[in-house]
Amino acid sequence: MSPRESTFKELKQENSFAASIFHPTDAQVWDDFVAESNNGTMFHTRRFLSYHAQDRFEDSSLLFKKRGKLVSLLPAAVLESEGRRVLVSHPGSSMAGPVFKKTLSLKDSFFIVECLLAHARAESIDEIRLTLPPLIYHARPGNYFDFALMECGFSYLKREVSSVIPLDFVEDDTLLIFSPEARRAARKARKIGVVVTESDDFAGFYDILQKNLKMRHNVQPTHTLEELLNLRALFPDTIKLFTACKDGEMVAGVVMFECNERVGLAFYISHRESAQEVRGVNILFQEVIQWAIRKGLNYLDFGVFTVNMKPNWGLARFKESFGALGVFRDTLVKTI
Repeated sequence: MSPRESTFKELKQENSFAASIFHPTDAQVWDDFVAESNNGTMFHTRRFLSYHAQDRFEDSSLLFKKRGKLVSLLPAAVLESEGRRVLVSHPGSSMAGPVFKKTLSLKDSFFIVECLLAHARAESIDEIRLTLPPLIYHARPGNYFDFALMECGFSYLKREVSSVIPLDFVEDDTLLIFSPEARRAARKARKIGVVVTESDDFAGFYDILQKNLKMRHNVQPTHTLEELLNLRALFPDTIKLFTACKDGEMVAGVVMFECNERVGLAFYISHRESAQEVRGVNILFQEVIQWAIRKGLNYLDFGVFTVNMKPNWGLARFKESFGALGVFRDTLVKTI
């Protein structure tokens, strides 16, 4: 046993850390913790996770306690892969990494990782894969947990890049962060009468989205229309649809998820291909950015533009035209 392992064993006994599997009776305690946590989002809540059919995933979410007091949560599931059991950040959530209290120490970060590993061994887990929320989602940015994972034998599986706009300017300066081309396009759209409003026409937007994804990528949206409407009903105050219309016709739209009090996520973005020349997306994002500033959000997250660390150059340029920069969304892995 190494000196670090020996010291950890003594400290673990002293601090009485334990991990337990989530039970439905924990739901309210879980969501209360997420609401007060350092980095929790709507995607971490049981209210969000429970919208999935119960038989869709083998839920193996964990609660970590120190002397009986909750200090961290991990939305997780077990997947079978080539005869191996893999514990992963919950696959039904866009942001399913671990959630911490705001005052988590370095020592406690190590305790949580060691408890996670002990749990995995007890449950015959062969591998752990964790995707961590980017630092922009933290109330108090910190990398203690990443450090503890690396010191305990985890390594990077991939580092995807998400496009983010820091909202560190006043509403009237929004166009100043756009590229000259995007700025001209937004002004053109306004001049020819494109109007941006908040809308409840999810079905109309979904029709545009579905056709666009099919034509460009031959894929379907992550959610069915029914699932999207169910989520909207669950989170009426934090899931918003903004649309750009010309002469009463929807030409573009974006579904915004207000993930926490700091970050808004543009989950779905799409435009009507036949109306591309009216530049509805450009004026749409001018208005959405201004809405986010009025809400007091610190960042607008456009989502990732990489897949397995391979960039979509066109998508990167599109998001950069609105002033976006790149931040890591890391996935770490360890074989048990």
